[in-house]
Amino acid sequence: MQLVLFCVGRLKKGPERELVERYLDRVAKTGPQCGLSFGGVTEIVESRAQTAEQRKAEESARCRELLSDPRSALLLFDERGKALGSRDFAGKIGDLRDRGIQTLVAAIGGPDGHDQSLAQEAQMVVALGKLTWPHQVARILVAEQLYRASAILNNHPYHRD
Repeated sequence: MQLVLFCVGRLKKGPERELVERYLDRVAKTGPQCGLSFGGVTEIVESRAQTAEQRKAEESARCRELLSDPRSALLLFDERGKALGSRDFAGKIGDLRDRGIQTLVAAIGGPDGHDQSLAQEAQMVVALGKLTWPHQVARILVAEQLYRASAILNNHPYHRD
């Protein structure tokens, strides 16, 4: 299963980008051993529409472009999602892989969040806790958890209970 990261907003050069790239490089290197591959990052600029609802709709439409294959699935990161432990998160990714999903799009929304219709289409809606995170930190957390999921699925000792 190919993992694709979809992000509203661009991550500038600097330590945050380097850390994200480090974790995603680890996913690319360890993922194939457990049936995962890394398909890259799709960054879009934030919508300039007048209202939050219009912005979310435009950004969600761009995300849907990555979901045209019926064997694709959406993992949405949203504050209203379910808080999961790392093992449960990895297990859900493994379940999608085992069900024949070819592409898993992991989506991080912009400042307004995600359109509600997109959340209803998602196979998983996950919260990064109850705290609000800046986009750069959220991207680091998601990249690290994708790597951690790969490590868990590979029975690698990176994740310790």
